Amino acid sequence: MRRSMLFIPGNTPNLVVNSPYLGADAIIFDLEDAVSPGEKDAARILVRNTLRYLDLGGQETIVRINAIDTDYWQKDVEEMVAQGPDLLMLPKSSRPEDVRTVDEAITRAEERAGARRRIRLMPLIETALGVENAYAVATASPRVAALFLGAEDLTADLRCQRTKEGREIEYARTRLVTAARAADIDVYDTPFTDVNDDEGAWRDVETARALGFTGKASISPRHIQAINTVFSPSQEEVDYAYEVMEAIRMAKEQGRGAIALRGKMIDAPIVARARRTLEMAREIGMERSEA
Repeated sequence: MRRSMLFIPGNTPNLVVNSPYLGADAIIFDLEDAVSPGEKDAARILVRNTLRYLDLGGQETIVRINAIDTDYWQKDVEEMVAQGPDLLMLPKSSRPEDVRTVDEAITRAEERAGARRRIRLMPLIETALGVENAYAVATASPRVAALFLGAEDLTADLRCQRTKEGREIEYARTRLVTAARAADIDVYDTPFTDVNDDEGAWRDVETARALGFTGKASISPRHIQAINTVFSPSQEEVDYAYEVMEAIRMAKEQGRGAIALRGKMIDAPIVARARRTLEMAREIGMERSEA
C-alpha cells in the first residue's frame, strides 16, 4: 500500500542512504529536477548502486527519470530497469505517445537485462496538455499504474501563481482523479512545498484525500506523518467496515436480500468502500476495536 511518497534528490548520498528510515511508504529517487546537468551521471550511479546494494526495508522504489525531450532519459531507463525498481516516473507526460515511447524503451531494457518482473510506469502530469489528456495518458500502456500531479510546473505552464490554498489547481486535481478512477489506477497528489508550514500541510493533505487521491507525495520527511495519518482509515471507519461485512454475511445466511445497518440500507457502494477500508487496514496492521 502506498499512502506517502518522499522525494529524495538522486545527488544527495546522506538522504539516499537514510531513505529507509524516513517513514514513507515509497521513495522517489529523483534524477530530474533535483539534479543539475553536470551531476546527472553521478546521480544515476548513486541511485543505481542504492537499488542494487541497499536494503530499503520493503519500501516501494520509484525513480523519476528525465523527460524524453532530454539527452538523459534513455540512460536512466537502461540503468534503472536493470536494478528492478517498482516504478519509473515519467516527467512531462503530456501525450499518450510519450508513455508509449518510454514503454518501448523499458521493454528493450528488460529484455537485455533479463528482468524477472515488469517495471510499471507513473506518468507525471505537469502541463496543461497533460491535464487535458489525462485519461489518454492513463490508458496509454498496461504498465501505467498511477497518475501523479506536478503542480509547480503545471502552474508555470498555466501562467498563474502557485499558492498554498491551491485554488489554481482545483480543476487539475479533479481531472486527474476522475481520469485515474476511470482507468482503474491509482492517483497521487502534488507535494505541499512549504516545509515549515505544518498546519498548512495538514490542510492540504486533507483536501487531497477528500478529492479522492490514493495518497500524496512530500519533499520533506516532516510531512510524512500527516500524509500517513490522513490517508489511513480511522478506527471508527475500520469498525464500521467490519460491521458492514458482518451484516452482509448474516443476510446471506438468512436468505435476506435487503440489508440495513444503523437504520441505513447497505448498498453496493457502501460494501465496496468497506472492502477497501478493510484492505487498507490489514496492510497497515489495524484491527477491529474490542469495544
